[in-house]
Amino acid sequence: MFISYAIVLHSVVPVRLAPDEAAEQETQLLFGETCRIIDEVPRWYKIKNDYDGEEGWVDFKMITRMSEEEYKQYTSSDLTAMVKMPMAYAVSQGNGQTFPLTAGTRLCNYKDGTFEILGSKFVIDPQMVAEQPLKLTPDNFREVVRWFLNIPYLWGGKNSMGMDCSGFSGVVLSLFGKKLLRNARQQVNQGTEVGFLSEAQCGDLVFFDHHSRSPELTSISHVGILLTPDTVIHCSGRVKVERIDSNGIIETESQTYSHDLRAIRRY
Repeated sequence: MFISYAIVLHSVVPVRLAPDEAAEQETQLLFGETCRIIDEVPRWYKIKNDYDGEEGWVDFKMITRMSEEEYKQYTSSDLTAMVKMPMAYAVSQGNGQTFPLTAGTRLCNYKDGTFEILGSKFVIDPQMVAEQPLKLTPDNFREVVRWFLNIPYLWGGKNSMGMDCSGFSGVVLSLFGKKLLRNARQQVNQGTEVGFLSEAQCGDLVFFDHHSRSPELTSISHVGILLTPDTVIHCSGRVKVERIDSNGIIETESQTYSHDLRAIRRY
């Protein structure tokens, strides 16, 4: 049952599978993201993220309730500006506190290095911000993703200190105005199909399973982003660039296939 609206005023908030600090992290909420509180138990809220529809449990202290009027005003505001670097810092003009903001964080009412959330004003280095979605050209794409190299893998992560494969693809493509669902198994159903690797372009997503190593593992379990028809950037252990062919990803260290190619999608 719908209860109320809320917003994130922390840099990153973990969203868990169950209302317990030891429960698995499913995803994360970034600063400024809004959600709906759909259930609650003592000290925990079950939320549904407005951006990607993902549900899970958050510590009640980590999100801030909003009135319906505040919610409507905020979500109708200009939210096209985004942090484009893996890490930037915003400073509150009210109390001088500093907030680390990770790539993909959307900035409300941004203009000339300032933005505002619920009446609180912040300043940020304009060089860290894309005021509008970037144009997806090979040069732009390679310039952006090079800053993400070596970010470590973190299950459920979507920030510059730890990402999973679909968190990485979702954050990177959001900078180019592409809105993806949270998980690889959902992202593979978005966009349009590309039939052959030779027809693929920079920025296309490639999806994988592990069927050749475990025949029962036929569901999509991994996603990467093509740089060229024979190179892919993906988060497996860390964000890295490796070779790809029609069979899958060729692991740099072992020169064996680590993931089996199953689909190519364009957004």
